[in-house]
Amino acid sequence: MIRWLTPTKPLRFGEFVALMALMMASVAFSLDAMLPALPLIGQELSPDAPARGQLVITSFVLGLGLGTLICGPVSDAFGRKSVLLGGIALYLAGAVLAIQAQSIDMLLAARFLQGIGGAAPRVVATAMVRDLYEGRAMARVTSIIMTLFVLVPALAPAIGAGIMWASHWRMIFVAFVVFGLVCGLWLMLRQPESLPPERRRPLSPRKIGAALIEIVSNPRVMIYVMTLTFAFAPLYVWLSNLPMIFDDVFDRAASFPFWFAVTAVVAGTASVANAKMVMRFGMRRIATLAFAWQASVSLLFLGLMMIGLPAPWDFALFFAFMCAGFFSIGLTFGNLNALALQPLGHIAGIGASVVQSISTVCAALIAVPISLAYDGTPLPLVFGMVICASVALALMLFARHISVEEAAS
Repeated sequence: MIRWLTPTKPLRFGEFVALMALMMASVAFSLDAMLPALPLIGQELSPDAPARGQLVITSFVLGLGLGTLICGPVSDAFGRKSVLLGGIALYLAGAVLAIQAQSIDMLLAARFLQGIGGAAPRVVATAMVRDLYEGRAMARVTSIIMTLFVLVPALAPAIGAGIMWASHWRMIFVAFVVFGLVCGLWLMLRQPESLPPERRRPLSPRKIGAALIEIVSNPRVMIYVMTLTFAFAPLYVWLSNLPMIFDDVFDRAASFPFWFAVTAVVAGTASVANAKMVMRFGMRRIATLAFAWQASVSLLFLGLMMIGLPAPWDFALFFAFMCAGFFSIGLTFGNLNALALQPLGHIAGIGASVVQSISTVCAALIAVPISLAYDGTPLPLVFGMVICASVALALMLFARHISVEEAAS
């Protein structure tokens, strides 16, 4: 029995990638499966202010940001596997509490706890990949993981809608419990520890502080962290606003899971393309071109919206814009994470924590005012996309300038 709980034989590449994809997808599943339920949650638990139902998303993201900062350093000290299992346990506890929540405040607290636990599969799985791969090889592995990962957000809204059709929105949290148990058991029984004791860093404030100083004082790392921030922010705006846009603007709330699934598949094709191109063209060039594409398409769509198009061309145009935006997202996340972590292999755990914590929390802070600016039209979302993509593009060009100067010196 002990041998089954402490496997030592490395997983085959395919099974390792599938396990990492499933764990990283826990965050997407926890966010996207809730989208069809947000209006109903607001009406049931907060009838005087039904818009508070949207906080089910942001409360999870805030817990995710806090947990992200904690998980990496702890995993550097105690190993990846034990921290992953502990995070999954917290995730399960939050889901169980959410099932029983009788008020919106209790539900938000449960989601916050679930977000803290969900940070472990997100961050520590990334550090585990970094333990075994680096540079362009890591970007390739991450892109393959993202290709599998995209199946979860593609199906999650439909799963949430199907659960609500068959039962009640609370049963979505039962699905989260099942998902967490599958991840935990697969990890416990099959995946060996990737960080041996001799490579671990003691959990001391002095050493953590030294690592933090090393990270924030590295200009290249921080540029990519800021770029990740402006890449993440539009994604959170999409998640918050899309259910309302499909309902209020296009009267397509019932078919929203289908359109969202198609868009997620488009993002997955971008990850496939990136996995094939990154070894040839490099991470920075692909990400830079992706942001240039995103900014250009957003500006074009903003102009067309200002002119106005008759139905059904207005929806066709908006859906094309969704696909273009999510395709560019698929070309950026894996590359930017690999670029940010490339100089941090000796502190991969805390490196992944700081990179993802800062980018997650700051992205949420940027996304909140854009989401609250929703006026019954997609204009605030599109304008936010223009700003975020333009800033990200400028940061990537600045990163290239720094790299050229370093090479010349």
